[in-house]
Amino acid sequence: MQVLHGVEQLSPEHGPAFVVVGVFDGLHLGHLYLLAHLVREAEARGARPTVITFDHHPDEVLTGHAPPLLLDPPERLERLAAAGVALTVVQHFDAALRETPYDVFVERIREQVELRGFLMTPDAAFGYQRRGTPEALTDLGVRQGFDVVVVPPFTLNGRAVRSSEIRSEVAAGNLASAAALLGRPVSLTGIVEDAGPDGVGLGFELPVALPPGGEYAGRVHGEPARLRIDRGVAYLRANVPLGAWVTVELIDEDATAAP
Repeated sequence: MQVLHGVEQLSPEHGPAFVVVGVFDGLHLGHLYLLAHLVREAEARGARPTVITFDHHPDEVLTGHAPPLLLDPPERLERLAAAGVALTVVQHFDAALRETPYDVFVERIREQVELRGFLMTPDAAFGYQRRGTPEALTDLGVRQGFDVVVVPPFTLNGRAVRSSEIRSEVAAGNLASAAALLGRPVSLTGIVEDAGPDGVGLGFELPVALPPGGEYAGRVHGEPARLRIDRGVAYLRANVPLGAWVTVELIDEDATAAP
């Protein structure tokens, strides 16, 4: 999978492109469903399945507060590639992009690469004031010669699968429910920092979704480990070197309350 940083790095050699726009935090079952449609619709049009995502959560600019993330950015790219995405554009999200109308953003894409279309869900939207709805993009596509495919949202046992729902389950300590929506165990990726009485601390580049304070069973590189959450700080008891990046899979939703 090719990774570009900003739509200005697109060029004719990267197309034709069939695009989906989204944060893709967590790469949960709903995202995998959407990406499977992306790959199919792109192949049907002789285009490359393309994701446009963001270097940080847009809410950091839109509301002044970014939600805790479910996935480390490098792992997000790995999982996008595994889902069959051929090209990912990591777009910087700032105040200028927030004010950019959807049709201007689409035109920036079209200036750089042949655009075959967009994949969207009924509630998806982008651009200034989220005016780039499926209906608006469809009208624009009729005029400019690209398709818009709208797929129904993915549900699991009648429940919509969304990153916000998964974050809520993690925050409540319902790790089994969160894992069911993710399609894999809840995991935390961080850098191993100085050791203390509770183990080595895990440092995170971005705010991450942590379960409540307590003791959790996990795995690191397939080996058993223990993770302790205390006042929003994660401590790992495992045989790992200082300075290493590690991913801890949480395999037990039962936690003892932290003092």
